Amino acid sequence: MLLRRLARPLFASWFVSEGVDVLRSPGRHVADARAALDRLNRRLPAQAQGTPVASALATPLTDAQLTAIVRAHGGALAVGGVLLGLGRAPRTVSFVLAILTAPLVLVALPDKRADGGDKILRRERRARLVRAAAFTGGAVLAGADSQGRPSIGWRVQHARDEHAKAKAHEA
Repeated sequence: MLLRRLARPLFASWFVSEGVDVLRSPGRHVADARAALDRLNRRLPAQAQGTPVASALATPLTDAQLTAIVRAHGGALAVGGVLLGLGRAPRTVSFVLAILTAPLVLVALPDKRADGGDKILRRERRARLVRAAAFTGGAVLAGADSQGRPSIGWRVQHARDEHAKAKAHEA
């Protein structure tokens, strides 16, 4: 359908743009990731402190490690966006992109300590939060699009039903 051929590359362009921006200038993104990790460590309840996840979060990452993680994330966003734009495995890629944008939502969550009383910073953070949440939702919708064809689950169930009918007629 023509609509999908136009809409997917337009939708994918944000992922490509965001990923390339991270790859070109990871500094701001690393600072945002560091702030989000610190915020998450502060908010962990005392009961969760002994869990493996909490231990992993409490272990501080070096700047080089965090930069590598942020760049890998940006590269994955860009590659996923290109694949979606080209229509290669669009359902799978869309779900992967939805998973990859979830950390962007967490990074953009409001933080009064980081923003202070600066209304401009709060407005920018809110805009990034809404944008990341919208693209996460859009990626989920794109992943659920079966292009007018039945889903694999429906086809499997339909084949089972047909097989059961054939056995009933044989008996």
